[in-house]
Amino acid sequence: MKTQIENPARYEWGPFPFGDRAVMDIRYDPVFKAVFTKETRNSRTALSHLISSLIGRTVTVDTIIANEPPVDDMRQRYLRFDIACKTGKGELVNVEMAFNPYASEPVRLEYHAARLFVGQGLHGQDKTYNDLKETYQIAILAKERFFPDENFVHSFLYYDPDNRVSLGGRTRIITVELVKTGPVVDKPIEEMTTAEQWAVFFQYLTDEKKRSKIIEITNREEAIAMALDTNALNTTHLIK
Repeated sequence: MKTQIENPARYEWGPFPFGDRAVMDIRYDPVFKAVFTKETRNSRTALSHLISSLIGRTVTVDTIIANEPPVDDMRQRYLRFDIACKTGKGELVNVEMAFNPYASEPVRLEYHAARLFVGQGLHGQDKTYNDLKETYQIAILAKERFFPDENFVHSFLYYDPDNRVSLGGRTRIITVELVKTGPVVDKPIEEMTTAEQWAVFFQYLTDEKKRSKIIEITNREEAIAMALDTNALNTTHLIK
């Protein structure tokens, strides 16, 4: 976990002009959380849509569980739960933005996925392991490449590669490598998946050369437009 002291100077986050308003760079952790954790329809709809686009089915975020738990001792390893939430059906999802992820990021993601999964209660004689809900650890990685291929989204499951058998487990780790979106940004909007639209939005929101593409995306996808509106309305306090 990078501490607040290690974050870049606030002027690097913005604000950046966007038409008749200003936006902050959503790839920075404080801005990302400010956009997606508001108790508003726009913020909650945008978060639900983002998660749905990455896990491959429609979910509705019901509650935000926790946001950066406290530390008892500064020597403790800090646990980063940027946006821990629960869907209407009880699935647990942790979504985070890492502007400068560590080289050990894949191992860290496995650690946090495990913590989120085993944190579910199984108390009571009527409870079994089948009562455990699906759990998703989603990391949007702004810098660095972690996997050698050109796919910017990866979804990891327990799997036996020798026999090509899936365990059918209930935990998934999903990564989004924004640095791989170069070939995606120039695709026609109608050919983009919703995951591609979100990734391009994150990577190029403050890039004036790609402004027309961002406007196209927000005109086409209401939930991304809601994230843009929340950014413009609710992140200016971060630079005061």
